[in-house]
Amino acid sequence: MTVAPQQVTVASEWVATLDGFVNAQIRSQVPGYLTARTYREGTVVRKGQVLFEIDPRPFEAALEQARARLAETQVQVGRVETDLKRDRPLVEQHALAQSQLDNDLQAQLAAAAAVKSAQAAVATAELNLAYTKVTALTGGVAAIATAQIGDLVSPTTLLTTVSQVDPIKAYFPLSEQEYLKVASRINTPGAASRLWSEGAGLRLVLADGSVYPERGTFYAADREIDQKTGTIRISVTFPNRKGTLRPGQYARVRADTRVIADALLVPQRAVTEMQGLRSVKVLGDGNKVSVRPVTATNRVGGDWVISQGLKPGDRVIVDGVGAADGVVVNPSPFTPGRPAAPAGR
Repeated sequence: MTVAPQQVTVASEWVATLDGFVNAQIRSQVPGYLTARTYREGTVVRKGQVLFEIDPRPFEAALEQARARLAETQVQVGRVETDLKRDRPLVEQHALAQSQLDNDLQAQLAAAAAVKSAQAAVATAELNLAYTKVTALTGGVAAIATAQIGDLVSPTTLLTTVSQVDPIKAYFPLSEQEYLKVASRINTPGAASRLWSEGAGLRLVLADGSVYPERGTFYAADREIDQKTGTIRISVTFPNRKGTLRPGQYARVRADTRVIADALLVPQRAVTEMQGLRSVKVLGDGNKVSVRPVTATNRVGGDWVISQGLKPGDRVIVDGVGAADGVVVNPSPFTPGRPAAPAGR
């Protein structure tokens, strides 16, 4: 093949870990025995949906006790107000000491405070009773339960986790050098969505090598550079309407990071590597083979970008690279996609 300059877009990849956009750990807010699980594990639940039920009987009894206490305090208020109505005229007629009226007023204030305290106790008991039905804090996929029916649970017991997975987040480390190239865009409102590819979006390469069909967008950069690794944590989001992606998956985030205007590309199989040094075989005058060391910088699809060692117009051997240096060969034009063939001499 004859190499010719062309404009190419160079992509970079980073190893990423997927996680839910929101991960809500579901815990009971009151202690008690777990009596029911009301959701199907591994399915999508809605915000506010009841996931677990705790034995409500102790809390029902506590609510009745609080209501009875409230009734007692309300009766006490009525008694104090009756005493006040009776004693006030007597004090005005000097038939009763002023100190008695003062005592009645203090008793009225104390009774009113007792009513407020009893009302708060009723509200707390009602709230605790409501907490016996454990609900989802967010909509999403509910994990397999970590607590079983009959377990004695408490606010420290993790019952399950609900993850919002549409969209889903992907986290990957960006080196400090790479960060500095895009720092101005990260810190400019509206420009972060075009960090590398001018709005073309980020691609996600899954563990089986397939490329996820939806494009992702930049979401956030962490507040600091990790001093141990010299990287900053970046999060991006991908639509996940079909639920294909799940938290904990490993993938590779790929982005078009720069454009090379006059790149010289050769197929990867045309490049020979030995002891860390790369070379290609080119044809000179009379179709004579010569080995030429090259510097290959980036891969673009199935090709290498050659930054040093070749010039436009050079003829590079793609198939039959086993031809020895100095040998005269009978070349034929390279056809992309054609299976490799031995060199003709």
